[in-house]
Parts: sequence; C-alpha cells; structure tokens
Amino acid sequence: MTFACSSFFKASCRTAAVALLGLVFASSVWAADAPRVKFDTSLGSFTVELNPEKAPKSVANFLKYVEDKMYDNTVFHRVIAGFMAQGGGFTKDMQQKSTRSPIENESKNGLRNVAGSIAMARTSDPNSATSQFFINFVDNKMLDYPSPDGVGYAVFGKVIEGMDVVNKMATIPTGMNDVPRQPIVVNSARLMATEK
Repeated sequence: MTFACSSFFKASCRTAAVALLGLVFASSVWAADAPRVKFDTSLGSFTVELNPEKAPKSVANFLKYVEDKMYDNTVFHRVIAGFMAQGGGFTKDMQQKSTRSPIENESKNGLRNVAGSIAMARTSDPNSATSQFFINFVDNKMLDYPSPDGVGYAVFGKVIEGMDVVNKMATIPTGMNDVPRQPIVVNSARLMATEK
C-alpha cells in the first residue's frame, strides 16, 4: 500500500496511513473471529457468518439454539421466490417446536436486509422473535428499520458460502402458506471452529 505525501503533510499522512492499516487489520481480525454456522440441508450446504458486534442478543440467541441442536431435522417451512426463505421452527411433519422466551428486536443495528443476509423472523409483535429466522433472496429494503411497521426486522449475519444452495430453495414449488411441496430439510446446523 503506497501513499503520495508532500513534505508539508508528511507527518499527518504517515499517521493516516498507520490508522488505515490498523483499520484493515482490525476488520480482518474481526472477520476471522466472527462465529460461523454451517447448515447441512437436503439441497446442499451453506455457511452463515454472524455479527455479534451489531446484533449481540440475536447472535447469542441463535447460537444457543444451534448448541441445543434445535435446528436439526427442521425445515424451511415458508419460501417465497424473489423474497426470502424462512426456517427454524417446524419439524419435517410441520409440527411447531417449542422455544425459549422471545428476545428484544435489534433492527436498529445498521445491518440491512440485503440479498444473503439472515434475520430474525417474528410476529406483528416487534419483540416476539424466538428460534425462527429467514434468509433474504434479494435486497428487501422494506424490511429494514423503520419499515414496514416502524420497527423492521433484525439482521444478524450473512451467507458467506453456498448462496447457490440458498437460491435453489426459491426454485422448489410451494403450496398453501408458501410451504415447499418438497421438504427442504436442515439435517444439521453446527458452529464451525474459529480461525486463528
């Protein structure tokens, strides 16, 4: 990385260069330390990287469900092409799983519902999210704070590998209530080892 500095600004330019390199290093360290969860599904595997700095409650909640193997043998029960795929709450025979208490909505964290982002699903009550989540197929700006209900939906991570597998979900025909006619099964969801 090179910087062109006049002699007059050499000291401040050197300081700026050091600060910039520090930011680059810090961001790469943060990315390496960010928790990653690998989903093995009936369509293939994909990996999400979580953002505990921006969404600490959502990430802690999600990781606890992963640790408890809550997502094993569940399905993506609501899939809308051109919108999103929702999972994390129903078994293969569409029985709703029991959950822990809801968490506080973190939609004001600055993360956006862009293609590949993972967010907490909820009811009309802004603070009703439990285990269910959704992955955006496309940019869904209307889900960001403060839209559509003055609160929005809390993003807590993003798909970093296997987005082709996620997009494959949108090709599965659906029936009543947007339930895929061919079950999209989550065989397992596991926290990956942190890179050092």
